[in-house]
Amino acid sequence: MEIVLKDIKSKYSEIFSLGDLDNIHQTFKKFSSMKGPLEAKLFVINESISSNQLSKLKNHFYKIHICSLCIYSNNRDTVLAGKSLRIDSTFFKEQELKNKLRLLNSNKKDDVLHEGTLRSGDRLSSNGNLCIIGDVNPGAIVSAKKNIYVWGKLLGIAFAGKGGNKNASIASLYLNPLQLRIADVIAIGPKDKPKNHYPEIAVVDKQTIIIKPLVIETRN
Repeated sequence: MEIVLKDIKSKYSEIFSLGDLDNIHQTFKKFSSMKGPLEAKLFVINESISSNQLSKLKNHFYKIHICSLCIYSNNRDTVLAGKSLRIDSTFFKEQELKNKLRLLNSNKKDDVLHEGTLRSGDRLSSNGNLCIIGDVNPGAIVSAKKNIYVWGKLLGIAFAGKGGNKNASIASLYLNPLQLRIADVIAIGPKDKPKNHYPEIAVVDKQTIIIKPLVIETRN
């Protein structure tokens, strides 16, 4: 079974494989960084899933702020089990399902664009660059394997270069975070509010995080 989770706000999709329905708890730990509202699609190819199994799965999904759940399968018993639980379930031929999954994989991008404010308790991560148009409030945590750009106030915790890339950076229009981390280098945010009214960028220099004005180069 392939689980496609889509973040409605950022339009970011993740695809997970669920091979063991008896080990659901471990699988759902992978979803902990994704916050709702989420859209979930289950691609069940050549598998018969009982209504009891789907019921347990459905309960787990609604604990992670799922606003929409549907099943696509080429197994009629699975489709009927889904319908019995009032889950939107549709029958497709095997090749049609594989084509849909292939298209989702090809469209999946590592970079994430999020529009809106992240509040305390929110978590947002990216396998590439992360661009946020809005504020990151205290208590919110954002992370990316590459760079983080906040077109607003960065007041929470930001972790760039989480794969170990010390060339990553964190930029914001108003940089006053609780904590910054780039690769394995960590810095606590300043106690005083920024006095400058221009964008700033945090980078690693000699194993220390430094903050400097963000200069955008233009070409004539």
